[in-house]
Amino acid sequence: MARIGIIGSEGRMGQAIAALLEGADHELAGGADRGGDAARLADASDVLIDFSSPQALSITLHAAIGAGVPVVIGTTGLTEDNHRAIDEAARAVPILQTGNTSLGVTLLAHLVEEAAKRLGPAWDIEIVEMHHRMKVDAPSGTALLLGEAAARGRGIDLADNTESGRDGHTGERASGAIGFAALRGGTVAGEHSVILAGEEERITLSHHAENRAIFARGALRAAEWLIGRAPGRYGMDDVLDL
Repeated sequence: MARIGIIGSEGRMGQAIAALLEGADHELAGGADRGGDAARLADASDVLIDFSSPQALSITLHAAIGAGVPVVIGTTGLTEDNHRAIDEAARAVPILQTGNTSLGVTLLAHLVEEAAKRLGPAWDIEIVEMHHRMKVDAPSGTALLLGEAAARGRGIDLADNTESGRDGHTGERASGAIGFAALRGGTVAGEHSVILAGEEERITLSHHAENRAIFARGALRAAEWLIGRAPGRYGMDDVLDL
């Protein structure tokens, strides 16, 4: 049995993880939200799961380092400064950071990377995602995760090969670009499709989240896997041994 602390426990994902723990063989160590004592929670936990905000990430990392506990970071919308802070903290404690804790999305990213590698730049890649109306970041963390997978497959840098927010007379599509389209509305938990379009044929690789519980289950599995690991930075592909 592990004691699991939730940073961002009052949010949608925090509540989903807490609900899942009620029927699991683990103990909810507690939660911390804005103004909460993350350091005290870390001291009472065997592992932290963070689904708060990019602005609160530094507090989580300091708490994890101070208590010497691992942390799963599922917060999206992270900046380059956030990622540098994670890299630094990972020297002291094990950290698993991901844009999506779904096991299905993890496998999808693996398939996208392989497809992009095999098909090459002659095939255009477009990533389409839809989420509920309350989501504040776009493209989603999952869409970016899939874009990074496609870029790795092609051996290119995503930041230098991205097209998004097309509007008006944009001209023809840049050769080799990875395109993003973000849709928002209703209560959609998360839908992602990666379209690979070649000459007179297309392949679509998709994942549909039917309930937020899938992300909670993935986060819990990641937390279980992370306990006892050496300091370092990990991803969901490590959990599935991809």
